[in-house]
Amino acid sequence: MAVPKRRLSSSKRDMRRANHDKVSAPNVVPCQNCSAPTVSHRVCPACGFYKGRAVLKADPSEKT
Repeated sequence: MAVPKRRLSSSKRDMRRANHDKVSAPNVVPCQNCSAPTVSHRVCPACGFYKGRAVLKADPSEKT
């Protein structure tokens, strides 16, 4: 089994660990039907449309 020849400095160790848990923000685009911000490739929660078709019945009491 390979073993490091020299001890890794805390700076190098921390630089490596700093990149592990990065999470990017979801891609938000306007809905083609109602222009509400939605996550791409998902049904619009405001109007229930996806790719120009009504997929879900939108609940009028739930406005985002």
